[in-house]
Amino acid sequence: MCSLSSYHSLFWANLHRDHFDDVNQPRQTYRPTNKSKKLKEANDAPPGHNRSSLSLGLDAIRYAGGVNSLDNFARSWTRAAGYFEIAPSRQPVVAVPGSSRDEESPEDSSAIDDDYDEYHSDATTTRGRGRIDGAASSFGSYGSFTSPLSRYGTMDSLPQTGLPIGRLGGAVRHVPEVQDLPASNIGVVPADKEREPLLVKAVVTEEGKVEHVIVGQSTLPQTVFNSVNVLIGIGLLSLPLGLRYSGWLIGIIFILFSAGVTKYTAKLLARCLDKSTNPHLVTYSDIAYIAFGHKSRVCVSVLFSLELMAACVALVVLFADSLHGLFPQIDKLQWKIIAGVVLTPLSFLPLRVLSFSSILGIVSTFSIAMIVFMDGWIKPEAPGSLRDPMPTYLFPQSWWTVPLSFGLLMSPWGGHSVFPNIYKDMRHPKKYNKAVDITYGFTFFLDMALAITGILMFGDGAADEITYNILALDGYPKGLSVAMVVFIAMIPLTKTPLNSRPIITTIEIMLGVDPRALPEGQRMTPFNEGIMKIVIRIMVNIVFVIVAIQFPSFDRIMAFLGSFLCFTICVILPLLFYLKICAAEISRKERISCWVLLVVSTIFAAIGTVAAFVPKESLGLGVSV
Repeated sequence: MCSLSSYHSLFWANLHRDHFDDVNQPRQTYRPTNKSKKLKEANDAPPGHNRSSLSLGLDAIRYAGGVNSLDNFARSWTRAAGYFEIAPSRQPVVAVPGSSRDEESPEDSSAIDDDYDEYHSDATTTRGRGRIDGAASSFGSYGSFTSPLSRYGTMDSLPQTGLPIGRLGGAVRHVPEVQDLPASNIGVVPADKEREPLLVKAVVTEEGKVEHVIVGQSTLPQTVFNSVNVLIGIGLLSLPLGLRYSGWLIGIIFILFSAGVTKYTAKLLARCLDKSTNPHLVTYSDIAYIAFGHKSRVCVSVLFSLELMAACVALVVLFADSLHGLFPQIDKLQWKIIAGVVLTPLSFLPLRVLSFSSILGIVSTFSIAMIVFMDGWIKPEAPGSLRDPMPTYLFPQSWWTVPLSFGLLMSPWGGHSVFPNIYKDMRHPKKYNKAVDITYGFTFFLDMALAITGILMFGDGAADEITYNILALDGYPKGLSVAMVVFIAMIPLTKTPLNSRPIITTIEIMLGVDPRALPEGQRMTPFNEGIMKIVIRIMVNIVFVIVAIQFPSFDRIMAFLGSFLCFTICVILPLLFYLKICAAEISRKERISCWVLLVVSTIFAAIGTVAAFVPKESLGLGVSV
């Protein structure tokens, strides 16, 4: 742990230094070099300027693998962690030399990629050079369509140039220079300094037209990594309960349906981005805006707020349920209060730290799944054993519980709110469908494996979370149980601050606490701003705890997440967007298929949402399951 902590500190110190320096630094000339040349120059430097062997060794590890190096993976995940947004937030922009980034590359790496990465490091270190504030729309999960360019009479052109910003695609040829676009003439709301800048370059199309395009930065492996991290979450812990409620036949069919339809709609979102003639589209809310106008974007922001709120509450409930199972002398109410106390200071951490810590949450989720499999094979007798499975049923024991299973089995597939951003961040957008296929294949395998393992181990005794079953039973190695508790505690502590960040940011903007919300002369004093930020973070975490106390059933929260929010955000709305934006090119057969999916999904969502609020006694279940 000590070595990991040291590496973490040095890693993020270097990353912060490289990418978040002051934007007013002197402009520098770009001269591409490679990593090995940097290391050689460091070794040949005068004695007084030598870098330590440890620093050189860490740099070698960071940059090993070229475009798929650890450093680039970290940058890619940091960007992805910032995609969860509710309120409008414009991302800073940096100009780069024009060159085609859409050429095929089997490994997403080449000598050109190395030079590009080298430039990226230099460009983001010298943020004053080539800065295009206001040249692109916001880059978050909400509101990026409202570009500051509208103040200059056009949504499709850069100030002073009249050149459109588009998505790099099709055949282009090199443009030797990118015009410097000064920020001084652009009166816009300041960008979020915690977020890495968007790269924009000038290209010439086959028709001879000069365009400014957004340059994707993530490779195929990085895109798959980010997408898996979005999909893999605590929803898989309730899958065994979903199978218990639905029975084998209905449950397996529904998991296949939910995985297939959400994979299809994830690809539809990319088609919507490609089809639109507006070049500023980056986010899910942008797609909603061009499809149905401003009101639809407001509705999407409300849905995102509910989704993040429900996710944070579910994490608090998971924390309390699991720790109460290991330490029953402390009741669940006390554990929820403890969770609120611990989570509050974590809300003050910057995005670069939260994005790294969230990876620990992903690792914890995988580790919990592995421990469940190991415990199932270690224990020789039922309950809780794979070697002596519990009785299970092809059809549900009570048909009234089937609607409740819809949301539980749907909840692991909610990632569509950030898929448009992930697509826009790809170096090779043509590989997006492949990335989605790989992501869903891996996620489906893990989810199905845990669902089947849990139902075989506990049958009718499957609880809200599979972890609660294991911690409540004897017969498992004590070390694995302790490790499971540690990993369970890590998930809320690492994911809740990141999930709550957009909610906190939105409240700060609404109350005028965020400097971006008000003109220079109307902003709060630093002292008042600091006090308000502390109060907002404390109150947000208190609300999480209060809601977790009022709605203590983990399965009900996940059922609501899956039935109402996942069906709406991941299936219903993407289908509606696609039918509206791409209406001219949709075949009759595909149109009918989309409408059938839309109607069926709406019925599932309505029935599942109602079931999530029906008392358990009315569904033939006990008060505590």
